[in-house]
Amino acid sequence: MVAVTEKIKILCAGKNISAEDLAAGAGLRVDQVNRILEDERIPSLASLIKIARALGVRPGTFLDDSEEIGPVVTRHADSSPTVTFTSHLTDNNSHMDFSSLAARKAGRNMEPFLIDIKPVTETENYSSHEGEEFLFVLEGAIVVHYGKERYELQKGDSIYYDSIVNHLVTAGGNSTAKILGIVYSPA
Repeated sequence: MVAVTEKIKILCAGKNISAEDLAAGAGLRVDQVNRILEDERIPSLASLIKIARALGVRPGTFLDDSEEIGPVVTRHADSSPTVTFTSHLTDNNSHMDFSSLAARKAGRNMEPFLIDIKPVTETENYSSHEGEEFLFVLEGAIVVHYGKERYELQKGDSIYYDSIVNHLVTAGGNSTAKILGIVYSPA
């Protein structure tokens, strides 16, 4: 699988987009874009969505391995590799590990993931991006910080929200939680 940063570089080169142009189009700082282009780590999900919009592609383009036109079945035994997005372009790793459930599906508009959310003590790294998110708690508990609100969800609970509002999802308590997350980002 080609690294996310390599796919971004290839798309930029093919569209003759400089780091400065990409930063302006994505609403990021030039130093953030340069850090993404020089690193093998995957940027935060919010940054990746903004970069996708600036390049005119869907966010899944960066995570796709191969694409199928028809239905894509993902078997439990064929689990996809886990992706950990970096936390807001800092040196810290994110507290979430994502496993894509449809990486091979061509032309999709939604990004379904199984996400393991590790407990963290810091809750300052809110994100926002265009689109919507749906989260369903499979194991454990989560806390969703959404704007000025705080929602605690237990196993079996779900939440659907506009992701343009600042938000942060953390594990509820000291145990890792597992959720089904579906991210929709308009093209």
